[in-house]
Amino acid sequence: MTSSIAFIGLGNMGRPMAVNLAKAGHTVIGFDVFEGARDAAAAEGVAIAASVAEAVTSADVVITMLQNGGQVHEVYLGSDGNPGALDLVAPGTLFIDCSTISVDDAIEANRIATDAGHRSVDAPVSGGVVGATAGTLAMMVGGTEENFATVEPLLQAVGARIVHCGKPGAGQAAKVCNNMILAISMIGVSEAFVLGERLGLTHQALFDVASQASGQCWALTTNCPVPGPVPASPANRDYQPGFASALMVKDLGLAAAALESAGVDAELGSMARTIYERFAAAGGAGLDFSAIINDVRERSAA
Repeated sequence: MTSSIAFIGLGNMGRPMAVNLAKAGHTVIGFDVFEGARDAAAAEGVAIAASVAEAVTSADVVITMLQNGGQVHEVYLGSDGNPGALDLVAPGTLFIDCSTISVDDAIEANRIATDAGHRSVDAPVSGGVVGATAGTLAMMVGGTEENFATVEPLLQAVGARIVHCGKPGAGQAAKVCNNMILAISMIGVSEAFVLGERLGLTHQALFDVASQASGQCWALTTNCPVPGPVPASPANRDYQPGFASALMVKDLGLAAAALESAGVDAELGSMARTIYERFAAAGGAGLDFSAIINDVRERSAA
């Protein structure tokens, strides 16, 4: 069954997702506040609207992929006297937020959508631009069983693994936990490779051992921070993202807020946030998060 989808947010992740939905036979109308993002999506065959209002007018599904919870709420509720999407669509419209936002913001987005007579899930993603382009994202869904059953077939056009994590907000909870693990893992892998360099190991030798031993992890085998062993990793493209360090800083900030709210003493999670904040502030914000290996090298004794 095909849907008429309004896709709001056509950045590095949203654009390939919108393209894959269109390729799957859905009618997709996209919008982004940035002209360059609109033009890039149009070049890949996505129909473009002139505004959020125009995009959602005939939609039975509204997907958002935005930078923060405030932007999601603004799309839903409108601003400056302009109506939001919740007031412009038919009752029972399905809202899917694929942004990475705080758990509290996701719960609030669900509440305002439900109060307006619509259906809503949070469905943040993991897999980066490579996964978005290939349609192999991991998707973490928070919402009712009924709404999950509705969105799962639709999300199969963009994701290879779609997991119902629980009630509204649970998708964001899973995402923030996952990315805290990812940040800690990438720092550990990067430190190990720098140590290996100092001890005379080649990158390939260390990779061949660790990728088949207890050091195996996604940060090593898929997003390896050194060029060579994993040809598709950003390290082979001068660390062009991928998943930018600035976004990792944002996600670790969300993790920090969740840790404080939940009363969890997570020393490594807090340290990872400090390390990535320092790296981003020193010029690494636009590089893939695996470029943290350069920070390790620069801070290591000569």
